[in-house]
Amino acid sequence: MNDLEIRTLLLTVSTAIASTLIILPPGLMVAWVLARKNFPFKSVVETFVSLPLIMPPVATGLVLLKLLGKRGLIGQLFHQLFQTDIVFTWRAVIAAMAVMSFPFIVRTARVAFEEVNPRLEQVARTLGSTPWEVFRRITMPLAKRGIMAGCALAFGRALGEFGATVLVAGNIPGKTATLSVSIFYLIQLGQDALAFRLVLLSLIPCFIALWMSEFILRRRKSF
Repeated sequence: MNDLEIRTLLLTVSTAIASTLIILPPGLMVAWVLARKNFPFKSVVETFVSLPLIMPPVATGLVLLKLLGKRGLIGQLFHQLFQTDIVFTWRAVIAAMAVMSFPFIVRTARVAFEEVNPRLEQVARTLGSTPWEVFRRITMPLAKRGIMAGCALAFGRALGEFGATVLVAGNIPGKTATLSVSIFYLIQLGQDALAFRLVLLSLIPCFIALWMSEFILRRRKSF
Protein backbone atom coordinates (compact mmCIF):
# COMPACT_ATOMS: atom_id res chain seq x y z
CA MET A 1 0.00 0.00 0.00
CA ASN A 2 1.22 3.47 -0.82
CA ASP A 3 0.93 6.50 1.43
CA LEU A 4 -2.25 7.84 -0.19
CA GLU A 5 -4.04 4.49 0.14
CA ILE A 6 -3.11 4.29 3.81
CA ARG A 7 -4.36 7.84 4.39
CA THR A 8 -7.61 7.02 2.57
CA LEU A 9 -8.13 3.91 4.70
CA LEU A 10 -7.36 5.79 7.93
CA LEU A 11 -9.67 8.66 6.94
CA THR A 12 -12.52 6.26 6.18
CA VAL A 13 -12.14 4.25 9.37
CA SER A 14 -11.61 7.26 11.66
CA THR A 15 -14.58 9.20 10.29
CA ALA A 16 -16.77 6.08 10.48
CA ILE A 17 -15.80 5.62 14.14
CA ALA A 18 -16.42 9.31 14.85
CA SER A 19 -19.84 9.28 13.18
CA THR A 20 -20.86 6.16 15.14
CA LEU A 21 -19.83 7.73 18.46
CA ILE A 22 -21.66 10.96 17.61
CA ILE A 23 -24.97 9.29 16.77
CA LEU A 24 -24.86 6.82 19.68
CA PRO A 25 -26.29 9.10 22.45
CA PRO A 26 -29.16 10.60 20.38
CA GLY A 27 -29.76 7.22 18.76
CA LEU A 28 -30.19 5.52 22.14
CA MET A 29 -32.47 8.31 23.33
CA VAL A 30 -34.72 8.06 20.27
CA ALA A 31 -34.71 4.26 20.42
CA TRP A 32 -35.71 4.27 24.10
CA VAL A 33 -38.53 6.76 23.51
CA LEU A 34 -39.88 4.71 20.60
CA ALA A 35 -39.62 1.50 22.62
CA ARG A 36 -41.14 2.74 25.86
CA LYS A 37 -43.42 5.69 25.09
CA ASN A 38 -46.70 6.15 23.24
CA PHE A 39 -47.38 9.63 21.91
CA PRO A 40 -49.25 11.32 19.05
CA PHE A 41 -47.66 10.97 15.61
CA LYS A 42 -45.29 8.28 16.83
CA SER A 43 -45.50 6.56 13.45
CA VAL A 44 -44.46 9.81 11.78
CA VAL A 45 -41.35 9.98 13.94
CA GLU A 46 -40.56 6.32 13.20
CA THR A 47 -40.92 6.94 9.48
CA PHE A 48 -38.79 10.11 9.57
CA VAL A 49 -35.98 8.32 11.42
CA SER A 50 -35.99 5.50 8.87
CA LEU A 51 -36.08 7.75 5.79
CA PRO A 52 -32.32 7.54 5.07
CA LEU A 53 -32.75 3.78 4.62
CA ILE A 54 -34.99 4.18 1.58
CA MET A 55 -34.23 7.66 0.23
CA PRO A 56 -31.63 7.82 -2.55
CA PRO A 57 -28.34 8.67 -0.81
CA VAL A 58 -27.74 11.44 -3.36
CA ALA A 59 -31.06 13.02 -2.37
CA THR A 60 -30.04 12.90 1.28
CA GLY A 61 -26.71 14.43 0.29
CA LEU A 62 -28.46 17.28 -1.50
CA VAL A 63 -30.52 18.05 1.61
CA LEU A 64 -27.35 18.00 3.70
CA LEU A 65 -25.61 20.27 1.22
CA LYS A 66 -28.39 22.84 1.57
CA LEU A 67 -28.30 22.62 5.37
CA LEU A 68 -24.54 22.48 5.87
CA GLY A 69 -23.44 24.90 3.14
CA LYS A 70 -22.12 28.34 4.05
CA ARG A 71 -25.57 29.80 3.36
CA GLY A 72 -27.44 26.90 4.92
CA LEU A 73 -29.14 27.01 8.30
CA ILE A 74 -26.56 24.86 10.08
CA GLY A 75 -23.55 25.76 7.95
CA GLN A 76 -24.04 29.50 8.38
CA LEU A 77 -24.34 29.19 12.16
CA PHE A 78 -21.29 26.91 12.31
CA HIS A 79 -19.26 29.39 10.26
CA GLN A 80 -20.24 32.28 12.52
CA LEU A 81 -19.30 30.35 15.67
CA PHE A 82 -16.08 28.69 14.54
CA GLN A 83 -15.01 30.68 11.46
CA THR A 84 -14.76 27.54 9.38
CA ASP A 85 -16.94 25.53 7.01
CA ILE A 86 -18.44 22.07 7.09
CA VAL A 87 -18.88 21.17 3.42
CA PHE A 88 -15.90 19.79 1.51
CA THR A 89 -14.06 19.02 4.75
CA TRP A 90 -13.70 15.93 6.93
CA ARG A 91 -16.59 17.33 8.99
CA ALA A 92 -18.91 16.83 6.02
CA VAL A 93 -17.74 13.22 5.72
CA ILE A 94 -18.70 12.58 9.34
CA ALA A 95 -22.03 14.37 8.92
CA ALA A 96 -22.97 12.31 5.86
CA MET A 97 -21.95 9.05 7.51
CA ALA A 98 -23.84 9.94 10.68
CA VAL A 99 -27.09 10.72 8.90
CA MET A 100 -26.96 7.62 6.73
CA SER A 101 -26.13 5.22 9.59
CA PHE A 102 -28.39 6.75 12.26
CA PRO A 103 -31.37 4.47 11.49
CA PHE A 104 -29.26 1.37 12.13
CA ILE A 105 -28.53 2.47 15.69
CA VAL A 106 -32.15 3.40 16.38
CA ARG A 107 -33.80 0.33 14.91
CA THR A 108 -31.43 -2.18 16.51
CA ALA A 109 -31.36 -0.45 19.92
CA ARG A 110 -35.13 -0.14 19.90
CA VAL A 111 -35.55 -3.90 19.48
CA ALA A 112 -33.04 -4.44 22.29
CA PHE A 113 -34.92 -2.08 24.62
CA GLU A 114 -38.26 -3.71 23.79
CA GLU A 115 -36.84 -7.09 24.82
CA VAL A 116 -36.02 -5.79 28.32
CA ASN A 117 -38.79 -6.79 30.73
CA PRO A 118 -40.50 -3.56 31.91
CA ARG A 119 -41.29 -5.22 35.24
CA LEU A 120 -37.59 -5.20 36.13
CA GLU A 121 -37.53 -1.45 35.59
CA GLN A 122 -40.71 -0.98 37.63
CA VAL A 123 -39.26 -2.96 40.54
CA ALA A 124 -36.13 -0.81 40.49
CA ARG A 125 -38.25 2.34 40.61
CA THR A 126 -40.28 1.05 43.58
CA LEU A 127 -36.98 0.50 45.40
CA GLY A 128 -36.16 4.19 45.04
CA SER A 129 -34.02 4.27 41.92
CA THR A 130 -34.24 7.36 39.73
CA PRO A 131 -35.17 6.99 36.04
CA TRP A 132 -31.51 7.58 35.08
CA GLU A 133 -30.30 4.92 37.55
CA VAL A 134 -32.86 2.46 36.19
CA PHE A 135 -31.69 3.13 32.64
CA ARG A 136 -28.00 2.88 33.57
CA ARG A 137 -28.17 -0.15 35.86
CA ILE A 138 -31.06 -2.17 34.43
CA THR A 139 -32.02 -1.22 30.88
CA MET A 140 -28.58 -0.60 29.38
CA PRO A 141 -26.87 -3.76 30.72
CA LEU A 142 -29.73 -5.96 29.54
CA ALA A 143 -29.84 -4.32 26.11
CA LYS A 144 -26.09 -3.90 25.62
CA ARG A 145 -25.64 -6.72 23.11
CA GLY A 146 -28.30 -5.30 20.82
CA ILE A 147 -26.80 -1.83 21.19
CA MET A 148 -23.31 -3.14 20.38
CA ALA A 149 -24.68 -4.92 17.31
CA GLY A 150 -26.34 -1.67 16.23
CA CYS A 151 -23.06 0.17 16.62
CA ALA A 152 -21.29 -2.42 14.48
CA LEU A 153 -23.97 -2.15 11.78
CA ALA A 154 -23.85 1.65 11.85
CA PHE A 155 -20.06 1.58 11.60
CA GLY A 156 -20.26 -0.81 8.64
CA ARG A 157 -22.83 1.39 6.91
CA ALA A 158 -20.63 4.43 7.45
CA LEU A 159 -17.65 2.64 5.91
CA GLY A 160 -19.53 2.08 2.66
CA GLU A 161 -21.26 5.46 2.44
CA PHE A 162 -20.91 7.10 -0.98
CA GLY A 163 -23.89 9.04 -2.35
CA ALA A 164 -24.33 11.63 0.38
CA THR A 165 -20.59 11.90 1.04
CA VAL A 166 -19.64 12.70 -2.53
CA LEU A 167 -22.07 15.64 -2.61
CA VAL A 168 -21.19 17.29 0.70
CA ALA A 169 -17.50 16.37 0.97
CA GLY A 170 -16.31 15.88 -2.59
CA ASN A 171 -13.16 14.03 -3.58
CA ILE A 172 -10.12 15.69 -2.05
CA PRO A 173 -7.38 13.02 -1.77
CA GLY A 174 -6.14 12.63 1.76
CA LYS A 175 -8.77 15.05 3.15
CA THR A 176 -12.30 14.00 2.16
CA ALA A 177 -11.85 11.12 -0.28
CA THR A 178 -13.11 7.96 1.46
CA LEU A 179 -12.57 4.48 0.08
CA SER A 180 -15.90 4.33 -1.75
CA VAL A 181 -15.48 7.81 -3.26
CA SER A 182 -11.90 7.05 -4.32
CA ILE A 183 -12.97 3.78 -5.94
CA PHE A 184 -15.64 5.56 -7.95
CA TYR A 185 -13.32 8.26 -9.25
CA LEU A 186 -10.55 5.82 -10.09
CA ILE A 187 -13.02 3.85 -12.21
CA GLN A 188 -14.11 7.09 -13.87
CA LEU A 189 -10.45 7.74 -14.74
CA GLY A 190 -10.04 4.23 -16.14
CA GLN A 191 -7.63 3.17 -13.40
CA ASP A 192 -9.37 -0.10 -12.69
CA ALA A 193 -6.32 -1.80 -11.19
CA LEU A 194 -5.93 0.88 -8.53
CA ALA A 195 -9.67 0.84 -7.90
CA PHE A 196 -9.58 -2.92 -7.37
CA ARG A 197 -6.75 -2.52 -4.86
CA LEU A 198 -8.93 -0.16 -2.85
CA VAL A 199 -11.82 -2.63 -3.11
CA LEU A 200 -9.63 -5.31 -1.55
CA LEU A 201 -8.46 -2.82 1.07
CA SER A 202 -12.04 -1.88 1.96
CA LEU A 203 -12.94 -5.53 2.54
CA ILE A 204 -10.87 -5.60 5.75
CA PRO A 205 -12.82 -3.08 7.88
CA CYS A 206 -16.14 -4.05 6.28
CA PHE A 207 -15.59 -7.73 7.06
CA ILE A 208 -14.61 -6.93 10.65
CA ALA A 209 -17.69 -4.75 11.19
CA LEU A 210 -20.08 -7.34 9.75
CA TRP A 211 -18.42 -10.21 11.60
CA MET A 212 -18.66 -8.32 14.89
CA SER A 213 -22.35 -7.62 14.32
CA GLU A 214 -23.14 -11.26 13.51
CA PHE A 215 -21.05 -12.51 16.44
CA ILE A 216 -22.80 -10.20 18.92
CA LEU A 217 -26.28 -11.03 17.61
CA ARG A 218 -25.63 -14.77 17.79
CA ARG A 219 -24.37 -14.49 21.37
CA ARG A 220 -27.44 -12.47 22.19
CA LYS A 221 -29.74 -15.18 20.84
CA SER A 222 -27.93 -17.85 22.83
CA PHE A 223 -28.82 -16.14 26.15
